[in-house]
Amino acid sequence: MSCLRVLLAIIFPPLAVIDRGCGSVLIVLLLTACGWIPGVIGALIILNKNEQ
Repeated sequence: MSCLRVLLAIIFPPLAVIDRGCGSVLIVLLLTACGWIPGVIGALIILNKNEQ
C-alpha cells in the first residue's frame, strides 16, 4: 500500500479503491455516505486485503 493510496483513502475513500472493481467502490461509497470514518476504514481494509 503506497503512501499516496493511504492519503487518498483518508481524503476521499472511494477514489482510493477505484481500480479494485465496481463492488469495492460501491461498498466504500456507501460506508462514506454513512460517515467519513467508516469509509476510511473500509478503504484501508480493501487496500490492505488486496496487497497480501
